[in-house]
Amino acid sequence: MKRILLLALFPFLMLSCRDTKKTNEQKKAVEVAQPEIHKELYGFWVGDFYTIDESEYEGDMSDAVKKLNINIKKITKDTVIAQSVVSGNSRPLLGKLSDDGGKITFVLDEPGSDKYDGKFEITLVGDTLIGKWNAYKTELKWPERQFKLVKKAFTYNANLMLPSESSYVDWSDHKMIKRVDTAEDGKIDTLEANAFYRSASDQIFKLNASTTMLKEEDVKNLRKLDLQIIKNTIFARHGYAFKKQTFRNFFDPVEWYVPVKNNVDNDLTSIENKNIKLLDRFTKYAEDNYDAFGR
Repeated sequence: MKRILLLALFPFLMLSCRDTKKTNEQKKAVEVAQPEIHKELYGFWVGDFYTIDESEYEGDMSDAVKKLNINIKKITKDTVIAQSVVSGNSRPLLGKLSDDGGKITFVLDEPGSDKYDGKFEITLVGDTLIGKWNAYKTELKWPERQFKLVKKAFTYNANLMLPSESSYVDWSDHKMIKRVDTAEDGKIDTLEANAFYRSASDQIFKLNASTTMLKEEDVKNLRKLDLQIIKNTIFARHGYAFKKQTFRNFFDPVEWYVPVKNNVDNDLTSIENKNIKLLDRFTKYAEDNYDAFGR
């Protein structure tokens, strides 16, 4: 009898489970379907990411100013989904937007799984996002930074070149060379050692490895730094986020450069891939030119 009763109730139990499942799915659908707001803020916001008080620190200041890109992807009443890109490090951001009588502010958190993760506090002022970032790990060399970001569209353009009005010296790599003098009595005096830095020639403004198939005669007499810059200008055009300080120093100040992603291998054209192989082959054997510069 009990078995017959259970069999009779089974369809009702199944129907009840389906109803419960459907109700849960409907609730999730309502949550997922929360309307997006402030879509005009979506996109890349790019600018300087700099230390609050440089006077507190001594030594190398080359890392004190970086280029920051915050990509805002989705905004709802309860959630902001975004991404930060700085120093070749791409991190997801999650937070919330507040709109207090037209004054828009954000608080966005990086996950905390990377030692350089932290919290962004942002205010929209006109057409600029300004604010500060605080590292979760306060023992970092630069635990606090400020930023001013403007909205920029990123589009690959094979014709983009480095600005020729700038000089390209690798301040992160130098040799100390001692100056030797011979006195009247024949004795050799070793004077103070001077720092000599790698420098690029003007060929980096003339050779475009994204639009022109390079030949051996184009590159065989170039300096190693020339070859490296010509190659990395390809990556910069595709929005590659440079990890190496040398190339961040070269490309971060460039107006058209927007660091977007950590890998652009699948974006490279046939011409670019062939030129990269040629440049790599000659870079292996090229020498650098070290000059004396004042800083």
